[in-house]
Amino acid sequence: MSRREKAQRIRHLLDTEGDAVFENTTHINDGRLEANATRDDIEALREEARAIKEDAIERLPELIETVRESVEANGGTVYLAEDAADANDYITDVAARKDADVLAKSKSMTSEEIEVNDALEAAGVEVCETDLGEFVLQVAEEAPSHLVGPAFHKSTAEIADLFNAHFDPGEPLETAEDLTAFARDHVGAQIRRADVGMTGANFVFAASGTVALVTNEGNARKCAVTPDTHVAVAGVEKLIPSVDDFTAFAELIARAGGGQDIATYLSLLTPPVDSPVVDFDEPDEPLDASTDDREFHLVLLDNGRTAMREDDDLRETLYCIRCGACANSCANFQHVGGHAFGGETYTGGIATGWEAGVYGLDSAAEFNDLCTGCSRCLNACPVKIDIPWINTVVRDRVNRGTDREFDWLVEGLSPDADPGGVDLQKRLFGNFGALAKLGSATAPLSNRLADARPVRALLDRVAGVDPRRDLPEFRRETLADWFASRTPLPAAGESDREVVLYPDAYTNYVLVDRGKAAVRTLEALGVDVALAPCRESGRAPLSQGMLATARRQADRVADSLEPFLEDGRDVVVVEPSDLAAFRDEYGRLLDGERADRVAEHSYEVMEYVYGLLENGADADALSGGGELAYHSHCQQRTLGLDVYTEAVLERLGYDVVTSDVECCGMAGSFGYKSEYYELSVDVGETLRDQLEADPAADREVVASGASCHEQLADLLARGNRHPVEVLAPE
Repeated sequence: MSRREKAQRIRHLLDTEGDAVFENTTHINDGRLEANATRDDIEALREEARAIKEDAIERLPELIETVRESVEANGGTVYLAEDAADANDYITDVAARKDADVLAKSKSMTSEEIEVNDALEAAGVEVCETDLGEFVLQVAEEAPSHLVGPAFHKSTAEIADLFNAHFDPGEPLETAEDLTAFARDHVGAQIRRADVGMTGANFVFAASGTVALVTNEGNARKCAVTPDTHVAVAGVEKLIPSVDDFTAFAELIARAGGGQDIATYLSLLTPPVDSPVVDFDEPDEPLDASTDDREFHLVLLDNGRTAMREDDDLRETLYCIRCGACANSCANFQHVGGHAFGGETYTGGIATGWEAGVYGLDSAAEFNDLCTGCSRCLNACPVKIDIPWINTVVRDRVNRGTDREFDWLVEGLSPDADPGGVDLQKRLFGNFGALAKLGSATAPLSNRLADARPVRALLDRVAGVDPRRDLPEFRRETLADWFASRTPLPAAGESDREVVLYPDAYTNYVLVDRGKAAVRTLEALGVDVALAPCRESGRAPLSQGMLATARRQADRVADSLEPFLEDGRDVVVVEPSDLAAFRDEYGRLLDGERADRVAEHSYEVMEYVYGLLENGADADALSGGGELAYHSHCQQRTLGLDVYTEAVLERLGYDVVTSDVECCGMAGSFGYKSEYYELSVDVGETLRDQLEADPAADREVVASGASCHEQLADLLARGNRHPVEVLAPE
């Protein structure tokens, strides 16, 4: 899909589905935060759940054999399907042997993955979706837009219009209550007609063969027990050892997926279930509670999962419990939904791993760039999957056009060199430091030239840089120039602290004033400040999927900081995304010992100021008082550092209103790209509207990230500064 086609697609979805997706996802996301706040052990539960999944995936071959023995001992059958075609052949054969005309089916993303409905219908079996959302989409002939809420992209009014047109009820359906009552009666009748019932499985307990269904509708358990044949379809990754391992997941999945303390229906079925087989044609006949006439088939699907298990970077995808929290917490998904932010089957942040593993890189490539690496999903995921890293790795593989690292070597490519397939747009943004250095050296001419209409048209045509977005304005005097020529401020108090300020490219060449303010603030608090060489952290190429460049840049930064660390200096960072790279990504980009050394001694500037004030530094040395509206950077929130900025500002007498909008929509280079400009602005307008309304209206705006600064500069009439700029002494 070309950039122009992608922009048109996004624009269409913003107009037609965006409002409904935003309402549904943000409602669930707010519910997740509220539900988690009622417990003080959420982090412990997340750690426990992750450990269980790590162990289960490690022991997967063993668990497959265990569940086979358990189910067969119960009288059921386990079938291990190699791929979608294999699974569908087995399922259609079951239906044929039962002479089935109708199959009632509950919601299952795995069944969507294998497209079982098409296979059954081709075999002459009528498939009836019984989940409300899936039922809506079956009528509309549309694909799901969300892992949990398949019809999140439709409003109540749209569903009413759909049902009224399709079913022509006696009385027009209008309200949500009308629609659910109608759907309940309709799908209830379909379940009673069904010869076979099909469900998915949220979890399968290997030791007992038990299938766990976690739902908010009762249709799944009806599909499982009403017909005399139950087929459960699940990916092999759904196996966990036993019911003893289920507690943490039962607590987490409803909170993560539905914003609830617990799901409405939590069903544990160990088929074949010992329940009566009801003959709806002869309802007055005595019920037969024997299981002799019941059949149970557990279809375990591989379909690329074994290969994913052997892939060090995609393996974590198999820890996914399909809760959709990554999508609900993602600003881009909240605005455009899964019909843009998704592939053949899967949607949201984790979709990249699933689509790459199941369908291949081409599917993942269509939507992967919608992940900006903001890392909000990392905090939302109940099993702590590093979704941004999976997205980065897949993006790198898309750039290389290969699925595995060893393929690069076979094809004569070095993993230490960026592939020639990286397009100009990604190369431009991935090497921003070099561009900024050149722009600064030739400023102000470079700024005037970049703003010229022919140049903007050329940048748009060849590199997809949107002409509606203001470009960074490079400063001729860099932070390094100023630092070398300045007169240090006299310290307001004694301190034995020594730091080295890390100057990212934006701070050194563009937003120089925030770097100056950081130096003056630290010196005023008695800190001896040195300035590191300006070396790119690797964050920019990481965002473009250029891992080789990111590794080289990380290595250079570690080298440049080593002498300062040897001297016992702490590293202070202005840009939150660079600190996130130091604390998180460097563990994947550098040798462990070097990565740990940088991570353990690095601090965000306001975090460091907070520590100084807590340890006796003189707050009177800094500027104080006034009314501020504060917006924190995405990765600053993920790292839990926004609280330090708030605490420092309040301690200095500022009246602070903090935005609860988590993302500005700019996300580094994302907002500059022509195919994503409208989406970036749409996300940003949520923040703008809040900052222009009471109680934030008319206050000075402070924002922690460079991308936040650029977005707000475009969207707000009033300017904005970094928090350290308002407290720095003149």
